[in-house]
Amino acid sequence: YTSGGNIYRAPVNPGVVNPGGVVSGGLVVAGQQQPLFSVFGSQGSPVWSPDSRKIAFVSNRDDHSFIGIYDTDSPGITYLAPSVDRDTSPTWSPDGTRVAFIRRPGLPFGASADRGDARPEDLPDGMIQARFAGGHDFSIRVADAETGEAMEVWHNSPDDQFFNEARQVIWAGDHIIFQAEPTGWRLYYAVAAAGGTGEPIELTPGDGLVEQISLSADGRTLFYATNAGDIDRRHLWRVPTSGGTARQLTHGGGIETYPAALAGGDHVATLSASASQPLTVAVVPANGGTARYIRELPSRYPLDLHVTPEAVTLNAEDGYEFYNQLFMPPDMQPGERRPALIFIHGGSRRQMLLGYHYRHFYHMAYAINQYFANKGYVVLSVNYRSGIGYGREFRNAPGRGGRGNTEYRDIKAAGEYLRDRADVDPDRIGLWGLSYGGILTAQGLARDSDLFAAGVDIAGVHLWGNSIDPESVSYQSSAISEVENWTSPVLLIHGDDDRNVAFSQTVGLVQLLRAQGVPHELIVFPDDVHSFLIHERWLLSFNATDRFFDRHLRAGENVTTGGRR
Repeated sequence: YTSGGNIYRAPVNPGVVNPGGVVSGGLVVAGQQQPLFSVFGSQGSPVWSPDSRKIAFVSNRDDHSFIGIYDTDSPGITYLAPSVDRDTSPTWSPDGTRVAFIRRPGLPFGASADRGDARPEDLPDGMIQARFAGGHDFSIRVADAETGEAMEVWHNSPDDQFFNEARQVIWAGDHIIFQAEPTGWRLYYAVAAAGGTGEPIELTPGDGLVEQISLSADGRTLFYATNAGDIDRRHLWRVPTSGGTARQLTHGGGIETYPAALAGGDHVATLSASASQPLTVAVVPANGGTARYIRELPSRYPLDLHVTPEAVTLNAEDGYEFYNQLFMPPDMQPGERRPALIFIHGGSRRQMLLGYHYRHFYHMAYAINQYFANKGYVVLSVNYRSGIGYGREFRNAPGRGGRGNTEYRDIKAAGEYLRDRADVDPDRIGLWGLSYGGILTAQGLARDSDLFAAGVDIAGVHLWGNSIDPESVSYQSSAISEVENWTSPVLLIHGDDDRNVAFSQTVGLVQLLRAQGVPHELIVFPDDVHSFLIHERWLLSFNATDRFFDRHLRAGENVTTGGRR
C-alpha cells in the first residue's frame, strides 16, 4: 500500500499491524513504520508479480515518470527503459517475466511556464504540446522485468484525440486490454502483446459506459458491467479478450456490478441490487442466467414498502436533455397535491440508477428517497449534465462548474417540471444533496427561492475559486453571487476536517446568511471528513433532514414517519 508517496507492505496473515508497528520477517514489531525503499519522487500504483516476489510501481518525478521493479528477495530496483517520458499503469504478464505499461511524452517547457504570462504566437513545435517522433502521443510498451529492455507494441495515430486518454492497462492472455473513448463511450479495447500494426480490437461494443471488469482465470474471457441497452441500470456481459461477439449475461430489473470470475470457471460473483433489493453478493452462471443471492434478507425487511422509480427525461431551457428517476407516493389519491423533493447527486461524475446504488453514500441516498416517497413526497432524483452514464458529450458539457454553472439549468428545469405537475403543491418543493449536490442545492436556494421552498446542503461549495470580483466568471457561477435573493430556509451539514470541500465554504456562507437574515440551521461534526466516518452521523443527518423538511414543507399536516407499516 502507499502513504505519503512511499510504498509499504503488511502481512495479510499472520499478524496485525498496529498503528505504531512495522513488519519485519512476517512479524509485527514495535516502532516507526518504514517504507520498503526510499528513492527520489513520489511512488505509487504498486502491483505484485504473480509469484508475489516483485513489485512493479510508478515513480512520479513531476515532468516525467518511471516504471520500477522492486525485488523483495534481493532488494534493489530495476527501471524499465527509463526515458524523459511519463510511464504509467504497469501490469504483469501471467508468467511474471514481462510488464506492460503506457508511455506518454514528458511535459514540455510550456506546461510548467507561468500560465499568467502572455505567450508568443510563433513558438516552436514541442514547446506547448508534446508528441513522439512520428506525431503520436500515446503508446503501449512491454518490458523484460529482468533486463528492463522494452519494445513498443502499439501507438495511436497522430490525429487521434481519444486513445491518448486510455487507462487501466491489463494483461489478458495473449492480449493487452485498456479502456478508451474514441466513440464517445468508455469501452475496452485489445492489442496483441506481441505487437503488430493493426488497429485495437473493440471488445465491448454499444452505446454504454463500461465500468468494473474481471478476467477469467486463464485470461481469455473478459466479464464486465455496463449500462449498454439499459441506460439507468448495469448488467453483466462477457467477451473473449482476443475479440469476438460480446454476450449479455444478466437482464431485467436487476443492477449487477463488480463482476468477479470464480476460479472454477462456471460462475461469476457480482454485487446485485434492484429497485427493492439492497446491494448484496450474488452468483451468476458464466454463460448467463439469473443472479442467485447467497444471503437472504431478514424477513422483517420491508421489501413491499418500496416503490418502483420511473425513468423521466427532461429538457433544460437551453434544450439540453437530462435524465431522472421519479418516485411516486404509493398512497397517492386523485386530485391530491403533495410536497416534492429533488435529490441531487455529488461528483459530479456520478449517475443515480433505477435501484439501489453500488456506491456507499448513493446506496443510502436511494433508500432515503424511497423513505420520502413512502412518507408521501413526490421525489425526483436528477442526473444532471456533467455526470457519467450518458456518454462523453454529456459528461463534458460546456460551461459546467465554476466556468458557467450550466448544471444548475437542469436543476431549475427539474423544479419547474415538479411545479407544473398536477399532483405536486408548487409552494412545497425542496431539494437536498451532498458535495456537488450541496453546491446545486445552494444554487437553487440563492437563485430561485420562489421555486424552492427549503433545502439541505451537505458539504457544498458556495464560492468557486477564490475571486470575489463580481465580474469574474467563477464568482458569477457561485451561489453567493445571488445571496441577496436567498430567502428560503436551509439546513447546512458539514465536517470541519473535510479534505474534499473546505469547511470554510460553510463558514463563509453562514456569515452571508446571517447578514441577509436568511433562516438557517447548522449541524457541524468536529474532526470529521467529507464522507462521515461514523455511521451514527449519517443517521443523525438523515433524521435531521427528515425533520427539517417536515417543518418547512409539511407544517400543519399530520405527518407519520413510519411509512405504511
